[in-house]
Amino acid sequence: MSGALGRGSVATRLPAQDLERARRFYSEKLGLEPFDERPGGLLYRCGDSFFVVFRSTGASPGTFTQMGWEVDDLEATLAELRGRGVVFEDVEAPGFRTEGGVAEVQGNYPSKGATGEWAAWFRDSEGNLIGIGQPIR
Repeated sequence: MSGALGRGSVATRLPAQDLERARRFYSEKLGLEPFDERPGGLLYRCGDSFFVVFRSTGASPGTFTQMGWEVDDLEATLAELRGRGVVFEDVEAPGFRTEGGVAEVQGNYPSKGATGEWAAWFRDSEGNLIGIGQPIR
């Protein structure tokens, strides 16, 4: 890592037109509670990273992955989230398509010792497209 940005931390910012609706979604559907709050924003901590859901008059087009989790067991994670009512998207893109809500994405992140990843996507209450992946080793 070189330079100030290479030594810094990165955090995702997700827009929400209705912050209370987003708070309920992240709590009820994902089992997450804010680590910190300020007027117009909710800070969530996951592992060594964090993300913010902030009140915005704009909306995401939801046409691309805006944030993603890497998990050790995608199947168990999807079962847990489906049990909470999360609906996974069928996604078709060059080189892959989902079957049963899961896609095999070849060649992702060989630097992590992976040959690809199993991936799934869902939308939050605000239309943000969120991904979950498990490296294939």
